[in-house]
Amino acid sequence: MWTMPVLAIENLHIALPAGADRPYAIQNISLTIEAGKTLCVVGESGSGKSVMATAVIGLLAKELTATQGGISLNGEALLQASPRRLRDLRGRSMGMVFQEPMTALNPVMRCGDQIKELLRTHTDWSAAKRQQEVLSVLQRVKLLDPERMMRSFPHQLSGGQRQRIVIAMACILKPALLICDEPTTALDVTTQKEILRLIDELQREQGCAVLFITHDMGVVAEIADDVLVMNQGLAVELGAATEVLKNPQQAYTQMLLAAVPSMQPPPARHPRAREPLLRAERVGKTYISRDWLGRARHTQALHDTALELRAGETIGIVGESGSGKSTLARCIMRLIDPTKGEIYWGPNKIGTLPESQLRPLRSHIQVVFQDPNRSLNPRRKIIDSLCEGAINFGASRADAISAASQILHKVKLPQEALQRYPSQFSGGQRQRLAIARALMCRPQVLVADEAVSALDVSVQAQILQLLREVQAELGLGLLFITHDLRVAAQLCDRVLVMHQGRIVEQGKTADLYASPQQDYTRRLFDAAPKNI
Repeated sequence: MWTMPVLAIENLHIALPAGADRPYAIQNISLTIEAGKTLCVVGESGSGKSVMATAVIGLLAKELTATQGGISLNGEALLQASPRRLRDLRGRSMGMVFQEPMTALNPVMRCGDQIKELLRTHTDWSAAKRQQEVLSVLQRVKLLDPERMMRSFPHQLSGGQRQRIVIAMACILKPALLICDEPTTALDVTTQKEILRLIDELQREQGCAVLFITHDMGVVAEIADDVLVMNQGLAVELGAATEVLKNPQQAYTQMLLAAVPSMQPPPARHPRAREPLLRAERVGKTYISRDWLGRARHTQALHDTALELRAGETIGIVGESGSGKSTLARCIMRLIDPTKGEIYWGPNKIGTLPESQLRPLRSHIQVVFQDPNRSLNPRRKIIDSLCEGAINFGASRADAISAASQILHKVKLPQEALQRYPSQFSGGQRQRLAIARALMCRPQVLVADEAVSALDVSVQAQILQLLREVQAELGLGLLFITHDLRVAAQLCDRVLVMHQGRIVEQGKTADLYASPQQDYTRRLFDAAPKNI
């Protein structure tokens, strides 16, 4: 018996503003999702995935225009709906989970008040009923101590807790359609698995349809009933998940799947030198906070950690959010002061050096952060951003410009990029520029802190290859922090596994992946998607 789909998109065209690279953000897209089914939409950045999602929920950017086709929710045409009707449908009939919960939540409102605001808008429930429903939904999304969660501000919660709050807001009125736009991209593998399981449970309870946008093929293999592959606004391939993933018909889909890193590490490399470029011994970090009575509370974020990094070697640091990965890296870089232990940059003991003596040595170690949008000043041309570090360490302007031209060649970007602004580049190109800026200081050690986690799978593969080439050419030591076990398998010679501020296991990558010794490490590997 034929049943009406929850979501139907037919021949949808969304035009870009005049002067854009192509006429349409989306061209001739058609799909349907039935109740209880999940459609995953995959493709590179700029393929039109998020434009399609915002068109469905009625939040399309003003400069974009739907010129042809239609979108219907349970048979109701959405493109012809008034703004007031769309506001009524959002929350009640369709909910959305965004990629970054910190931007989806109001930072100055308590989490409970934000959910209650949704209920005041869409229901006539009493205050007591709203309170009861909020507590109930927080329990449904498996947040411990829901009353404390209601009282908390977003910054007081972890990334996984914030994402559960956003899911609670999207699901509290049991909408027919749930749209998830990269909801697990920035989460570690265990938190990601919990969020995916939660969405699956809510879907089964409520019988809703799910439109799930992601660039993680492992996630697609875990949850999808059907898959839509998009490229530059066009539908490249659409079909059942098992068919698309196991027997892709189109070259673009085959390319995306080929770019997925394997969990099987390549043959081990050997470091070029015996003397370490970076050494940490018994490094610990304790934070001290005080309540309104002045009583001290000690939080030990790092316990007696140690590592050595040599030229040409890559060490990966993996673990869940809050495990101490970034705290260790910041202590090693002296972006924060360790509470105890010794740190050496080459022969220099820097753990307790004052900043005035440390500053001339900072060229030894440089960092590439997760988000290139925040790494590059949007108001400065690339030439100024690249030259700044070299000039700070004593180079002349002319020498710095010459070095910038050479560095751009290394990261495979054209020379005219020097005169552009960051907004004129794609996400992958901006990350190449962030790497170039770090290399301008001629470091011996490069720290990459989740440097590829926000990139789609094909761009991720390009950046990993770039890091390998730059390391081989310059002999750098690379400290690579990641929650993606597949990336660590392909890039790292050795891996350190961190949990609750401690290194619980370490070893050569192939050995550790073949036979993890600790229960925590085995749980991490078990949480990683394996169906692809």
